[in-house]
Amino acid sequence: MIDVAYKYGYETPESFSRAFRKQHGISPREARSYRGKMTAYNRLVIQVNLKGADPMEYEVVEKEAFHVVGMKEEFSCLNGENLKGIPQMWGKVNGDGTDQKLLKENNGPVKGLLGICVDKTAVKENHIDYWIATSHEGGEVQGLESLHVPKAKWAVFGVHGAMPHAMQETWKKIYSEWFPSSGYENAGGPELEVYHDGNPNSEDYYSEIWIPVK
Repeated sequence: MIDVAYKYGYETPESFSRAFRKQHGISPREARSYRGKMTAYNRLVIQVNLKGADPMEYEVVEKEAFHVVGMKEEFSCLNGENLKGIPQMWGKVNGDGTDQKLLKENNGPVKGLLGICVDKTAVKENHIDYWIATSHEGGEVQGLESLHVPKAKWAVFGVHGAMPHAMQETWKKIYSEWFPSSGYENAGGPELEVYHDGNPNSEDYYSEIWIPVK
């Protein structure tokens, strides 16, 4: 703490701690132990316009492994095919009552409906499996597939706004702005979209993106 304070021009560690708490709402010690949410101002990138000026709400949390049940479809990531196909998949699930069936099975550690991206590059370049699922304990569920989500350290990003635009824009910002400036790397494994109660068509809707990091 002393080294960091002096490195960035603070006269005392206490003055650094006060400035840190004013900015993030938590102490440096709490941030180091992954307690509480922080605000990241991404490094400015000069292109046609300036990026990174808007803060991104995120926190880093550690979670034990858990299981999900749901259904999956394969999508190509070329030419934005996944950006078109995934909303269509959600429309079908929400329209035929499958979303309510999944919510009835939601007795695991993560609450809500999940969109899960599983990279298939190792076996099929530029393709992913996309799951619509829910966290579930108690074994298999008839008519649904199951997936193991391993223990991980997660960067959890708040997403504010109507679906699917707000979710897609936040994904872009994470990979184009946050990762290059944060010091974290993607640890590999499933990446989660967590959809909470509320109206997903509302500009006030809140959801999350979880990415395993190291």
